[in-house]
Amino acid sequence: MPQYWTDLVNRLTPYVPGEQRSGTGVIKLNTNENPYPPSDQVLAAINNVTADALRRYPDPQSADLRQALAQYHGVNLDQVFVGNGSDEILALAFMAFFKGKKPLTFPEISYSFYPVYCDLCNITAKMIPLNNDFSLSPDSLSGDCGGIIFPNPNAPTSMAVSKSDIEKLLQDNPNVVVLVDEAYADFGADSVIGLIKQYPNLVVSRTYSKGRSLAGLRIGAAFANANLIEGIRRVKDSFNSYPLDVIAQAAGVASIEDDAYYQKTTRKIIATRERTIELLKGLGYTVLPSSANFIFASPADKNAKRIFSELNKRNILVRYWEHEKLDQWLRITIGTDIEMDKLIQAIKDIS
Repeated sequence: MPQYWTDLVNRLTPYVPGEQRSGTGVIKLNTNENPYPPSDQVLAAINNVTADALRRYPDPQSADLRQALAQYHGVNLDQVFVGNGSDEILALAFMAFFKGKKPLTFPEISYSFYPVYCDLCNITAKMIPLNNDFSLSPDSLSGDCGGIIFPNPNAPTSMAVSKSDIEKLLQDNPNVVVLVDEAYADFGADSVIGLIKQYPNLVVSRTYSKGRSLAGLRIGAAFANANLIEGIRRVKDSFNSYPLDVIAQAAGVASIEDDAYYQKTTRKIIATRERTIELLKGLGYTVLPSSANFIFASPADKNAKRIFSELNKRNILVRYWEHEKLDQWLRITIGTDIEMDKLIQAIKDIS
């Protein structure tokens, strides 16, 4: 144990992000970033932030951005919270709703930050296996627990569950918070933000990193009834009362105002995704049905590690895990048509 570390730090197994390689010729399909830039309106909003605004603290309540999100999603201002990416919001939610309670239930194969947060907050994790086809049966998450969390679509499998199944889960578990992590919902899943009006135990988290091309600015949002939002805010104000800077707030508002641009880029990503799935299937790959901006694919020979390594040598980055249930699969972010064509050609060359 390194000197001065606490027992908590010593036992943590931190989250490992995808490789951030840069340089000419790198095709980066490993971190689910949007291949298209933010809109011109967003860039203009960033450039219009004044020096006077930068010398002052930002609005700690991010009122303009929250109002824009409330109007966009048809909810009230007090039902919206914003923070530094959905990861920070998840961390605050773990402390606000799950710490000190019974085990937290989530899928065994899902966002790998969940067990990290459990370790950090000393929460017992109750991990539920997926079905053999990697689908999630939401009712499998029901039972005696201190809360439920799952991504929809799931990561890294890319598969989504229906709004009706989520509503039944909420009905069956009225005494615990159910957090639906909609990081990838822009690309085909049914959002359940509208259900916060009916279910006081529902929290929905969203991010600007995927659908709105702003991973570099770190903007996330949570939607829930006012009581739950107040719980998240109380934790935030006990940790960092100024989480979202003035540039991020301005860019976030502009992004909502220029929604037509993002609907256009989302449609392009979905079209490229479906084309890529068909091309990979033509090469003998098994590809799960995707509602995300990435796909989960297994080579015909099941040797995903070899494909991963050979693509890496060619500066094409995809995601691979040394995990007994995942080691035959690759997670591949959807890039531009040109990038995906280069991926397909490289796979042909490797095979």
